Amino acid sequence: MAFQIRAVDTLNQLQIAELSDLLIACVEAGASVSFMLPLPKAKAEAYWQEINTRLQQDERLVLIAETETGEILGSVQIVLSQPENQPHRADLSKMLVHPKARRQGIAAALLTAAEAGAKTQGKRLLVLDTANPEAERVYERGGWQRCGVVPDYALWPTGGFCDTTFFYKKL
Repeated sequence: MAFQIRAVDTLNQLQIAELSDLLIACVEAGASVSFMLPLPKAKAEAYWQEINTRLQQDERLVLIAETETGEILGSVQIVLSQPENQPHRADLSKMLVHPKARRQGIAAALLTAAEAGAKTQGKRLLVLDTANPEAERVYERGGWQRCGVVPDYALWPTGGFCDTTFFYKKL
């Protein structure tokens, strides 16, 4: 499947709807990304509306992976807004790839583009956390360093505790 990665300056209503569907599909597939099941469409849309606000306030970078026809297959965010004693770093957040589009290099391409975008914004250090062993492999292949695992850090979307692994990468 052919795709391209691009940064967006603002999210239109169609993109918010598609990103909401992406988020719901990932949570339904078991992604521990801060949401519990069931995830109503209105809640997912409210989340993306808030991200759109943060994007327009230059607090975030949002990258999307899309097909040639504009169908969104994945997204990732860089949280630029940090405490004043941490202006050199950012958080990589909400790496989402639609379950139907996985294992096609989308996550790795999003990761590379996110790192480049963060570097362009003057960031020298990125951090992230994940509860997904497949995602861990993507990060490790991308040169990220594992910091450690915190047991029972979050909940799975269906309930029950999950461990979370933390990573960092110097840019």
